[in-house]
Amino acid sequence: MAIMIRFSSFRFILVLCLLSLLCLNACTGLGIVTGAAAVTGIAAAQEGGLKRAYNDTMIKAQINDAWFKYDVDTFGKLETTINQGRVLITGVVQDPEHRVEAVRLAWQVDGVQQVINEIRVAESAGIRGFVKDSWITSKLRANLTFDRGVQSVNYSIDTVQGIVYLMGVAQNQVELNRVIETARTIKGVKQVVSYVKLAGEPLKGQEGQEETQQDVPPETQESQPAIKDQYYNS
Repeated sequence: MAIMIRFSSFRFILVLCLLSLLCLNACTGLGIVTGAAAVTGIAAAQEGGLKRAYNDTMIKAQINDAWFKYDVDTFGKLETTINQGRVLITGVVQDPEHRVEAVRLAWQVDGVQQVINEIRVAESAGIRGFVKDSWITSKLRANLTFDRGVQSVNYSIDTVQGIVYLMGVAQNQVELNRVIETARTIKGVKQVVSYVKLAGEPLKGQEGQEETQQDVPPETQESQPAIKDQYYNS
């Protein structure tokens, strides 16, 4: 009984540390970089345990810190999602060299197993584009939450210029297909990019391989967004 009490106390203290770290990020320069989406996905905690979730939170904080020290304005429109040491970077920069530098800084953080680079070099779509992307993300999150056939807490969602990026852990292929199809039906979605892995399975593919894209046939491109489903080695 004493051992169980001590273990429970340890977990409680660790959770408090995580919450404190996230609150600190929101009140410092790190929060400026990441905005409100600084919470580590629940999927990491479910599959990798509390320690894995803590490590992912630390990785996120260190990447944000590195970007902030380099130039907060340069990387102010970038967002990171961390899952079991896999780093997904989305957003927009104005200079191609900044895209390379953002990835380079991410790779320098201890514990990073992989960096998925989805940074775009383009003029920002402005506040209207940001609001539209936020609406798509919120709409998809709500649809998945109310779908009894999907464990929505296992998925992270990012939307950049109408492109939906999915990351996390699917219970099986049927569930993943369901999530992708749900995303495709939302108004304004141009493409669905999946970096989701199946529960209990290792990441597939070869490290450093070029991305492949499953394009929608030309005759249906206007009515359906494209899907890109890619897996990587850790």
